[in-house]
Amino acid sequence: MTTTEISAAEQAAVATLPQQLLASWAYADADGIADLFVEDGTLILPGVFRQGREEIRKYFKEAFDTKYRSTQVVGKPISMRFLGSDVALLLSYGGVLAAGETEVSDVQAIRASWLVQRVDGRWRLAAYQNSTAKVGLPDPGTNG
Repeated sequence: MTTTEISAAEQAAVATLPQQLLASWAYADADGIADLFVEDGTLILPGVFRQGREEIRKYFKEAFDTKYRSTQVVGKPISMRFLGSDVALLLSYGGVLAAGETEVSDVQAIRASWLVQRVDGRWRLAAYQNSTAKVGLPDPGTNG
C-alpha cells in the first residue's frame, strides 16, 4: 500500500502525532505523552526501554521532574508511509532544547521512527524509537 492510496485526512491524522507530543512536552504532561501510545506501546530511547503505557507515563513523569525539567522538544517530519490501512511509519528529525536554547546541538539532535496504528478509530503510537542524528556510535572495541 502506498501513501497516495491513503486519504489526505488519514495522512493528516497520522501527522498530528508529533505535534501532540510536542504540545504535551511543552506542558511537561506525562499523561498526554503516554496516552499517545497503544496500551502495550514501546518506547526506546538511548539507554531507555519502556513497555506499556503505564511504564511510559512513569518514565516521563520522572524525566519531567528531573533531567527534562524546563526543556522543549522540537521536530520536523522527514517522511511518512503506510504499511497497511491501519499501520504507518513516520520518520522525523529533532531534539531537546534546554531552557534558553534556540537550536538543537549536534549532541542533542535525533532521528526518530514512529510506528503508528489505528485502534478504535484513533491513530496511536505502537512504538517510538530515536537515536542520535549527528553523533555516531563508538567504534567497535572502543570505550568511547
